[in-house]
Amino acid sequence: MDSMEQRGTRILVADDNAVSRRLLESMLTKWGYDVRLAKDGLEAYHALRGEDGPSLTILGWMMPGMDGIEVCQRLRRESSSASRYIILLTAKAGKEDAIEGLGAGADDYLTKPFDPRELRARLQVGVRVLDLQRSLTDRVKDLEGALLHVKQLQGLLPICSYCKKIRNDQDSWQQIEYYMEEHSEAEFSHGICPSCYEKYITPQIEKLEKERSGKR
Repeated sequence: MDSMEQRGTRILVADDNAVSRRLLESMLTKWGYDVRLAKDGLEAYHALRGEDGPSLTILGWMMPGMDGIEVCQRLRRESSSASRYIILLTAKAGKEDAIEGLGAGADDYLTKPFDPRELRARLQVGVRVLDLQRSLTDRVKDLEGALLHVKQLQGLLPICSYCKKIRNDQDSWQQIEYYMEEHSEAEFSHGICPSCYEKYITPQIEKLEKERSGKR
């Protein structure tokens, strides 16, 4: 992946060391990234928590106010957060430190001093992962939209003028409620409207009452 392939990808660099921030900014800009800077954990957290925040992050572990571990934990707790890929950058080289960082929500872990080629390769992995996540999210949205479209009643419905049954795709006639249940998300409960009650039920009641009177 060359600089043109990742041109415009936004990345946040959060580190309390000004020299380290500027060095990373220069390096990442050369590789084609759109770089944002944060001088501490709190500033990084606010920059990342919005839906339009940078999706790719190089996050220092030891920072004043809020360290990198806490930033990761807070972001991962927020289910509304946009997809992001976080590389935790630290001088801590122990295995337990790496486990703690990844367990807090970081996607990758890199120790100082780092090899620029390794950092670039890890960033390229992050870009690929984010691209796959976006592609999957778009695919899910397309499938949900297609399912919704399938479940919507569309077009001309052949309906009987007398009994109100609908002719289905198999050229047989169904009660309208059964047809709609098959072709939509609607469910039905049955009742009797006042007009039908007077038209159908009242005559039946009157007939029964007359029959009972005649038997007395």
